[in-house]
Amino acid sequence: MHDSRPLWGSRVQAPLTEVAAELSSSVAVDRPLASHDVAASRAHLAELVGAGIIDEGGARRLDGALADVLDSIMNGTFAWDDALEDVHMHVEQAVRAAVGPDLAGHLQAGRSRNEEIVTDERLWLLDAAGRIDAGLLGCLRTLARRAGEELDTILPAHTHTQPAQPMLLAHHLLAHAEALARDRERFAQAAARLNRSPAGSGASVGSGLPIDRERVARRLGFGGITANSLDAVADRDYAVEMAATAAMALMHLSRVAADLVWWSTPYLRFARIADGWATGSSMLPNKRNPDIAELVRARASRVSGNLATMLGIVNGLPLGYHRDLQETRRPMLDAIESLELSLAAVDGMLRTVTFDRDAMRRAAGAGHALATAVAERLVRSGVPFRDAHWRVGSLVARAEELNCDLYELPPDELRAALPELADLPNPIPTLEEAVAAADVGGGTHPARVRASLQDLEERLS
Repeated sequence: MHDSRPLWGSRVQAPLTEVAAELSSSVAVDRPLASHDVAASRAHLAELVGAGIIDEGGARRLDGALADVLDSIMNGTFAWDDALEDVHMHVEQAVRAAVGPDLAGHLQAGRSRNEEIVTDERLWLLDAAGRIDAGLLGCLRTLARRAGEELDTILPAHTHTQPAQPMLLAHHLLAHAEALARDRERFAQAAARLNRSPAGSGASVGSGLPIDRERVARRLGFGGITANSLDAVADRDYAVEMAATAAMALMHLSRVAADLVWWSTPYLRFARIADGWATGSSMLPNKRNPDIAELVRARASRVSGNLATMLGIVNGLPLGYHRDLQETRRPMLDAIESLELSLAAVDGMLRTVTFDRDAMRRAAGAGHALATAVAERLVRSGVPFRDAHWRVGSLVARAEELNCDLYELPPDELRAALPELADLPNPIPTLEEAVAAADVGGGTHPARVRASLQDLEERLS
């Protein structure tokens, strides 16, 4: 049994009503933070010993109780109680039950739940940043490997979901890799700003006891301390920034997922999502649905909503701690957990997807996708681009009249329309020639793509 008196003191005499208590409680959301809350309590305990608040014998008993609490949290046997509104009260109550209220009552000296929660959240997010980096690195390595396998595979590039020009599949995969590499940089930068300890900031103006904040930060593994105690408890930049970075990373993962959904349609047949990442239909026996990729797309929207929620909560708050800030925790946790899950899913799909190179090649030559390469051949022969554009566009219109593709027009019509290219064996380039024409840095020329792949592999190593 725990002491029935509320741990937040005696200023309010009546207990919360049932509805108020339910609205006030954050314990269901706080649980992932519990181990970090214990770590912060142990670091604070060491400072209280140094300040002479707790003697060595009492400190050993308290630290032993905290160690037992941590063990029970880690092995799943910790007793959560809906009557206790947050993780801090749970840890304190468990210690009180182990060592008695008098000794346990010293543990909160010189600190506030306002600083405790931001310490816990920052510690949790730092751990998460490491896991996210590993997930992004895994996806990047998978993209690099798959790109290396598809250096000769040609498919159409699209604009407006219409065929544009031929390109290498490796080029397309490396485009996704560039986006995720930027996400990795953003998380590293966000984690560097996150890596500051607010412990010792008190409720707003700092602890009134001689707490060495730098020493506490080192015990907890932080890279330093926050510079201003009021900012430390009022600020949620660290959480909003991590959620924003997660939203951007999920935006990029959703585009990978969208490609897999689109490419796996029987109309294109560019890709086949492997068993284990696709589902069937409860009604339609012919269906093979890209449900997991679709759910990744949905998670991207969900996390964008989380970010909007967090910004809305913090926006306009007077500087200081407000209970509104409690409501940023659920969307923060969900944003990070959604990203971790989606990274694993996208990596799994990319590792196992199979590509239909013949279907891609057929599509790369369709839709008059060689038109730009023809126009650029005219430009290289001295024709102004706007004239070349008009003339090739007229040929495309003629091909549509004949219900054929540009490259299928009668040779005599092509020679008559493109006399500047008469010296070439064929005025219409091959797919390989069209791809090789984009010989600029970052272009789809095979040598440029190989160089981009090598650069990515060096960055990843």
